[in-house]
Amino acid sequence: MARGTALLWRSWHHAAMRELLRSNDIVLISAVAALLDSAGIGHLVLDQHMSVMEGSIGLLPRRLLVEGDQEDRARALLNQAGFGAALVDG
Repeated sequence: MARGTALLWRSWHHAAMRELLRSNDIVLISAVAALLDSAGIGHLVLDQHMSVMEGSIGLLPRRLLVEGDQEDRARALLNQAGFGAALVDG
């Protein structure tokens, strides 16, 4: 389990989750997840298995969520890294 994901599971019941990113681009999701991991920001990727089940038509994008108290820090990090255009409005 990735470090960020492990942090998330430990605090799952303590923090509300906020969606940062919604995309069918698995490379983008992976890059953002790695960046969040390196910063120690807990996150979770939802719908990754549903995306595989529905095939490649892009009907169900993957969603990347972070702990609510880490949202501002995560957004700032992703903006600084050049991923700001991919963020969902928060």
